[in-house]
Amino acid sequence: MFSMYKLYLSTLLKKGYLKMERDCLHCTNTRKVAVIGCGFVGAACSFSLMQSGLFSEMVLIDSDPAKAEGEALDISHGVPFAKPIRIYAGGYDDIKNASLIIITAGANQKPGETRLDLVKKNISIFKAILPEIKKRNFRGILLIVANPVDILTTVAQKLSGLPENRVFGSGTVLDTARLKSELGAHLNVDPRSVHAFIIGEHGDSEIAAWSSANVSGIPLHKFCEMRGHTNHDKAIQKIAVDVKNSAYENIKRKKATYYGIAMSVKRICEAIVRDEKSILPVSSMMHGEYGIEGISLSMPAIVGKDGVETLVPLQLNETEKADLQKSAETLRDTLKQNEV
Repeated sequence: MFSMYKLYLSTLLKKGYLKMERDCLHCTNTRKVAVIGCGFVGAACSFSLMQSGLFSEMVLIDSDPAKAEGEALDISHGVPFAKPIRIYAGGYDDIKNASLIIITAGANQKPGETRLDLVKKNISIFKAILPEIKKRNFRGILLIVANPVDILTTVAQKLSGLPENRVFGSGTVLDTARLKSELGAHLNVDPRSVHAFIIGEHGDSEIAAWSSANVSGIPLHKFCEMRGHTNHDKAIQKIAVDVKNSAYENIKRKKATYYGIAMSVKRICEAIVRDEKSILPVSSMMHGEYGIEGISLSMPAIVGKDGVETLVPLQLNETEKADLQKSAETLRDTLKQNEV
């Protein structure tokens, strides 16, 4: 019966009665996600997504198939406590109809190592992964999580051949959450009421955009005074440093950091799957904004079912603009030294 339907559909296509691509028989499944890389971050992201109820199918892919099988088996045992979802280990052929691929594969950041130190190793890994994705005519969204995320997002855009809006990175979503958490603790207020962004590189040159920060519409400095804090400059400088160094502190203590980024990835996936048009500081290509061109870095953007719709203008003072341009230049110089 199904074969007769396909023959009938094919006839209609040939006669021009239906205007659709032939490969629409293999259209993306909006409820299917693929996770490439089953290390600490990949496994934590998979676990977080299993609990989210966003997807009904999840395939795990790793250079070590046994590792992918073990994680899929372990996570699937918790499905009776969550929403129905099929979780399994697979290969690149299993990504064909996925609506979203999350790439976490890459070398781990070691104690004392910066994210930029990972460039050569992880570009090499991406050179192996992206051609496999391209071969399968993938038509969904590619979310880059591996570090250094801004540089690898630029690399993925170049190697995947996908439109820029459908290839973006997790950026500073986690850094921004850390900033809100620190400010919430400092002001003794719900961090969800804090509106502030970390922008630029997800790394050592990141910038806290203090000039646009507020708490439920109240400028940050005014709210600090309401809560009895007056030494603003010293306080925000310490918070910015603590946020920037938080990953290093985690790595020093437990050799890795993965729960925070897993929750950040879940949040980004929510915005995509539900077409929320949420504003998130993801890593996407810059085209002249703030005088920056040809490099991906993290700025607030509207995120929905088609990926990044547009960047959102952020009020920055002259110092913040200059720091953002320096951050972009740091990334551009690093990328030039590691040409794809």
